[in-house]
Amino acid sequence: MEAPHNSLAADAANAPAAHAAPGETQAGAAPAGETPVTARLDVTSPEQMQALGRRISGLLCPGDLVMLSGELGAGKTTLTRGLGEGLGVRGAVTSPTFVIARVHPSLGTGPALVHVDAYRLGGGLDEMEDLDLDVSLPDSVVVVEWGDGKVEELSDDRLHVVIHRAVGDTDDERRSVTLVGIGARWSGLRAELEAAH
Repeated sequence: MEAPHNSLAADAANAPAAHAAPGETQAGAAPAGETPVTARLDVTSPEQMQALGRRISGLLCPGDLVMLSGELGAGKTTLTRGLGEGLGVRGAVTSPTFVIARVHPSLGTGPALVHVDAYRLGGGLDEMEDLDLDVSLPDSVVVVEWGDGKVEELSDDRLHVVIHRAVGDTDDERRSVTLVGIGARWSGLRAELEAAH
């Protein structure tokens, strides 16, 4: 199923700034002097969230760091499943909560997907060092759930995806997704999203 909008770039031009959920940093906190590039869209089903992941995968290349933020059940793993499908990696993408990190090798010539769940990790990058993400990053796409305040030092360039659930009825599948491109790598985020449509 296609994502609900024809032009992500048009949505981005009219989008409000992202707001941090409780316990999260402001979406897209960029290094001093840099302005993050922001795009926003709404999805109404898990299928659309997965389709969005497939679309975003077309923008990714080895060395990319993707941070996913959102409360439990927001759709972070569903989005990552779409990323894995789009990247053509081996193995079912599921939540790595109990193993902290899973590596999904490419079935072709593309990059591997390293899927990390930092929810149970309390420290910053020092605690993440045992995962060797800095070694994996140049050759892989590294996706980190719950990485706020923990993995930003891995790269000056990163894509921060913030997923907000609809307020109220918890059965509602509507999500507001904000994509924040930080650093020179993502300076053309709107144009790239338009091209990926």
